[in-house]
Amino acid sequence: MFPALETHLKQTIPDPYEDFMYRHLQYYGYFKGPTSLSSAVHRQIEAINRDFHSCLPGWMQWCGLSSLQPLPPRFKDSPASAFVAGITDPRMLSLPHLRSRQLLYDELDEVNPRLREPQELFSILSTKRPLPAPRWPIECEVIKENIHHIEWAPPQPEYFYQPKGNEKVPEIVGEKKGTVVYQLDSVPTEGSYFTSSRVGGKQGIIKELAVTLQGPEDNTLLFESRFESGNLQKAVRVDTYEYELTLRTDLYTNKHTQWFYFRVQNTRKDATYRFTIVNLLKPKSLYTVGMKPLLYSQMDANTRNIGWRREGNEIKYYKNNTDDGQQPFYCLTWTIQFPYDQDTCFFAHFYPYTYTDLQCYLLSVANNPIQSQFCKLQTLCRSLAGNSVYLLTITNPSQTPQEAAAKKAVVLSARVHPGESNGSWVMKGFLDFILSNSPDAQLLRDIFVFKVLPMLNPDGVIVGNYRCSLAGRDLNRHYKTILKESFPCIWYTRNMIKRLLEEREVLLYCDFHGHSRKNNIFLYGCNNNNRKYWLHERVFPLMLSKNAPDKFSFHSCNFKVQKCKEGTGRVVMWRMGILNSYTMESTFGGSTLGSKRDTHFTIEDLKSLGYHVCDTLLDFCDPDQTKNSTVGSDSSLSDGLPVHLANIADELTQKKKMFKKKKKKSLQTRKQRNEQYQKKKLMWKLKLTEDTSERAGFVSTLQKHPAFFKNSENSSFLPMRSENPRLNETNLNRRDKDTSLDPSMATLILPKNKGRMQNKKPGFTVSCSPKRTINSSQEPAPGMKPNWPQSRYPATKRDCAAMVAYPSLHIYTYP
Repeated sequence: MFPALETHLKQTIPDPYEDFMYRHLQYYGYFKGPTSLSSAVHRQIEAINRDFHSCLPGWMQWCGLSSLQPLPPRFKDSPASAFVAGITDPRMLSLPHLRSRQLLYDELDEVNPRLREPQELFSILSTKRPLPAPRWPIECEVIKENIHHIEWAPPQPEYFYQPKGNEKVPEIVGEKKGTVVYQLDSVPTEGSYFTSSRVGGKQGIIKELAVTLQGPEDNTLLFESRFESGNLQKAVRVDTYEYELTLRTDLYTNKHTQWFYFRVQNTRKDATYRFTIVNLLKPKSLYTVGMKPLLYSQMDANTRNIGWRREGNEIKYYKNNTDDGQQPFYCLTWTIQFPYDQDTCFFAHFYPYTYTDLQCYLLSVANNPIQSQFCKLQTLCRSLAGNSVYLLTITNPSQTPQEAAAKKAVVLSARVHPGESNGSWVMKGFLDFILSNSPDAQLLRDIFVFKVLPMLNPDGVIVGNYRCSLAGRDLNRHYKTILKESFPCIWYTRNMIKRLLEEREVLLYCDFHGHSRKNNIFLYGCNNNNRKYWLHERVFPLMLSKNAPDKFSFHSCNFKVQKCKEGTGRVVMWRMGILNSYTMESTFGGSTLGSKRDTHFTIEDLKSLGYHVCDTLLDFCDPDQTKNSTVGSDSSLSDGLPVHLANIADELTQKKKMFKKKKKKSLQTRKQRNEQYQKKKLMWKLKLTEDTSERAGFVSTLQKHPAFFKNSENSSFLPMRSENPRLNETNLNRRDKDTSLDPSMATLILPKNKGRMQNKKPGFTVSCSPKRTINSSQEPAPGMKPNWPQSRYPATKRDCAAMVAYPSLHIYTYP
């Protein structure tokens, strides 16, 4: 019926418009062969003859045409013209049994020229089909092997390496004196840019980049890194058991070498190998303070179920003396003995977590009949390479629309920097808990709507970048971008949060990162100059430090907004109106706190932090004061901020006014100066009288224990001034009105579990009543000193000479 179409199918398609038409028809399943007329193509043409005539009105409307208009010139003498001519017969359209699933029919069984909603543009994970394969830039070679590692927690703590001072500093000799045993051919660097991608990366036969072994006695190591998240560009053998390694920079850049992940084969058990990475860029590193690389043995995993572990000796981080006139490089060297002969081993900077690992995890969630009821998996957008950026919406179904609208939102994201895999492990711990049947998890799902973006930069994770996307830029500096095509992941994330803010209040935003120069876990926040919310952003980090005292360091937190950080997610979301906006930094190394002092973090440590985030969030905004302490954290409860945080703003304001230099009018006579002095003295006495009558008990306690203060000789801080009335029933009931935190609503705190807290801090008990009455039960036991650190909270303003050192109190707030 379509001779023009048959004739054209036998030829190539030079016209882009014709190619588009064929692709359009093929998309809807009406023919498959673009170049030759096989029997399948004939069947497709017959299908067009039978079925396609009914979809003309909607199809022409999609093309912007009318059935009464002449065809455009590009339609003449083309398959499209034959197609249109064959299906414009109104008698054919009137046949009731010829239908198209793309058109809607009304109640009278008449054709409604409106197309159905398009199908899901992005694939959603399902057990009915295999996982969507990662898409790579067409320049990247990818091996066909599937790399998988088991999760394992070491039974004993893995302590930091203790430098002995006599570690060898090997001289870099390079290719001139060594033998290249592994090298990537084409690596796109600065000056090139991303063009297209495909599943499996570069087309053609995958080359064998490793050297060919000469026999069973050849002990040359075989290197490989052309797999997900792998990063190794070159390996040079400079001695029998010594190798120099060059890391590949982030694609389309000439920098950002920190993350490494590669494989070695053909190992020897009794030999001591030395590896030296020669092109690191950061002058400071955790390797200088005892961090060890990670080793994974395939034989250990198969026979003993042992996974990643910290290994290495003679670890040294030093500056590369090779001066080529460019930026200075730094070297990392270490020695190691492999556990088996002929083993397959992997080295990594940190525990890898790939895009495929995430897809497998999300697939298990999507196929779980219980979790899928309150966790909806969507695709936010596609990355530059076409990989899906997944978005999870987690909340329990609401009974009424009013209940659903009253829920506040929490936004969490990770892996905007692809080489910071610790963010993914914290995110996995969070998801494991929030999707569980724990009472606390159910309560959190009842009162919050969680928007979770577990991997913001899938392209960078796939290719093994440390910091950038395939645009060659750091995405965490471009949250203000308007370039949707260049930075789709960030652009769609920001707009999703913007729409979310229009619907409901976003209580918390937190982006999970990793840190390469500082130990422990800490938060970066923003400093709010609004007096109503002053110091409010420090409450959540302080509570988190109490729930995870051996991992989280409040001292390492920073709340500055620097100009160079204006494009980060933390600052942009804060300026959009999210008061509690944070970047969580988890170290690549380990802890220097408490029971975990001088030990490396494991996968379980990071996953437990995800749980502590949930627990602290529940403490931060818990509608139930009777939370079970055996399930939750050991934080104390309070109706608001402690006294010292509630009044510190007033104290610092007065201090700032006192020291601020102002031009004063010169007094003409001594009489005027005396009168002013007497007036100030009288006002000060009146204030002292008022404060003394209200806080007699509190002042007496402070006078008995002057050690609570730094620089106690400065009397400007004694007694503490409070312009706020004591709490009454009205103040206490304000928390039921879902209002924002008021610093004036402050009280001392009641522990969740008095027995547990008294065991931790013997000799001191904190109690409170609804009216904040101070009684003798708040005083330390006679003859005993409270075990409070004197410098736990340093002065907020550096220019203030005297600052009170307050006790470490837990916090309970109702934002």
